[in-house]
Amino acid sequence: MSTMKNNENKRTLREDWALIRRAIGILNEIMPGFWFWQAVCTLLETFTPYFGLYMSAQMVNELAGDCNPKKMLILAGITVVVGFVISVVTRFIQSRRTMKDYLMFQKHEAYMIDVQNNLQYEHLENPDVVLLRSKIFAAMAATGGGINTVKWAVQGLVGNILNIVFSVSLTVSMFSMAAEGEFTGIFAFINSPFSAVIIIALIVVNTVLSIRMSNDSTVKINEVVADLAQSNTILGVYSRAKGSDMIIFNLNRIVMEEYRRYQLSPVWIKKMEQVQIKFGVLSMILNAVLNIALFLFVAAKAFIGVFGIGNFLLYQGTTMRFLNAVSNFASEFGRLRHNNVYLIQFYEFLDLPNDMYRGTLAVEKRDDIDYEIEFRDVSFKYPRTDTWALRHVGMKFKIGDKLAIVGENGSGKTTFIKLLCRLYDPTEGKILLNGIDITRYRYDEYMALFSVVFQDYTLFGFPLGENVAADCTYDDKKVRDCLIRVGLGDKLESLENDPDAKEKDPLKRAIGREYDSEGIEFSGGERQKIALARALYKDAPFVVLDEPTAALDPIAEAAVYENFNVFVENKTAVFISHRLSSCRFCDEIAVFDHGQLVQLGSHDTLLEDTDGEYSRLWYAQAQYYEK
Repeated sequence: MSTMKNNENKRTLREDWALIRRAIGILNEIMPGFWFWQAVCTLLETFTPYFGLYMSAQMVNELAGDCNPKKMLILAGITVVVGFVISVVTRFIQSRRTMKDYLMFQKHEAYMIDVQNNLQYEHLENPDVVLLRSKIFAAMAATGGGINTVKWAVQGLVGNILNIVFSVSLTVSMFSMAAEGEFTGIFAFINSPFSAVIIIALIVVNTVLSIRMSNDSTVKINEVVADLAQSNTILGVYSRAKGSDMIIFNLNRIVMEEYRRYQLSPVWIKKMEQVQIKFGVLSMILNAVLNIALFLFVAAKAFIGVFGIGNFLLYQGTTMRFLNAVSNFASEFGRLRHNNVYLIQFYEFLDLPNDMYRGTLAVEKRDDIDYEIEFRDVSFKYPRTDTWALRHVGMKFKIGDKLAIVGENGSGKTTFIKLLCRLYDPTEGKILLNGIDITRYRYDEYMALFSVVFQDYTLFGFPLGENVAADCTYDDKKVRDCLIRVGLGDKLESLENDPDAKEKDPLKRAIGREYDSEGIEFSGGERQKIALARALYKDAPFVVLDEPTAALDPIAEAAVYENFNVFVENKTAVFISHRLSSCRFCDEIAVFDHGQLVQLGSHDTLLEDTDGEYSRLWYAQAQYYEK
């Protein structure tokens, strides 16, 4: 944390402002017009009490002076009418600002999701980026640090600046006013310009010290609170644990222990109290000294007749508001300056490079899906490592053929698929689509050629139909057909005939009950079939299946294999599996070992090579089926 503080101290005001200005621009990009409504509302809210103070002072002066009924009536009328108009307009503006605030929160969430969705895949697998993202969200949860702080602190800063401007504009005349006549002693000093100079000097010193103390206090407090970010992350992980695990293993003990260690730790609570007491007392002393000085100064001016009782009340009110504004300004300024530590992390995440070349060639739309992919002497090593994950891989996909990819863990199977789907680009060599380097094609059009079912597929707590179509709008008949083809026809029928269900159309019911008590609970095998149905719905010319039957029972697995050709029809299919017995239906089998393609051929051909890797793997697994 000392490093964090040192970094803060090294930044200039210009650098701090540049960071804040960028955050203001991002918020305006997320919600155009947001700052306009904030500014108008803050202006009205700040102006209203000063208008009341000023008009009250005029009426008191009139009462203490000539007490002209007509003038009193005019002053009262202006106060009531103008005050009412300001109140109505302010209420309208406040409602608009409240709605903008709500939408800003929602759009900020959507903005962060969009940023993550557009990250280069490499960053999603980079542990440093994952940690950076965790720090950003943990800081937001623990301290509110980041772009949200800018939203509230800038609003507060503007309000305090307006308070200072209004209070100074109504008070400045007091320093230039003097009473007529001769005075001696302390009253002569009060009536001289020197007293005003000393009071102004005290105000400046108090402002500078308040800003300095507020900044130091904010840094100290955030040093203490920042440690809670780690506990928020830890407890967040525990909160996602399955209820059955929590009960059987009594995991609540661990959760509570971690909670006590961080959240209820007397160490950080004591540190927080020490910081708040230290800086709070110093701030109170400074403000008390200045308050007393200002009160005596204003009272003495009124006593010697510099101004009347109405102005005395006005100046007392405005000076008090001025001091509060200065103190709050210092607090918001320190808060904003320290928040730049979190903004730097946030910008680092936003500025992650996306240097994957995206071509301009359109992928030819072919009714005959006559596409051919070739790996031409492809080698690849992952970022931040010198180890080759793939080395000198060369092969072609025959259109309409079914290709199985096998090999032990770490042999390069998954890396091969990531390159095929262009999640990464080869380090050496080329991947060609119909003879053209795939990097020359438009990225989104190339990706549209693939339907992929990864082993770690994702289903959301949204309606079943939306999960299959991966879209909020979908072809109802097509979704049902895909679900039936993967073996969920009986499940659909039972859901439609469920007498307890309010919604009879299962496609409109959510998956799971995290957000909907009427949601459908699917087994692991059924969820994997839904992922298969999603791949079918996309209807892409290339189908990639990564362990598609891992969660299925043997009978369901056999049914998938029997209907595999029905699933993929005349498409090119790439099938990854550890179970070699499931690969016999494929036209060709690619065998990987230590990042190299060591064998390629049909099941029977590969078994004939008794010294080959495929034969070794086959017979190593076959012994478990022979018993």
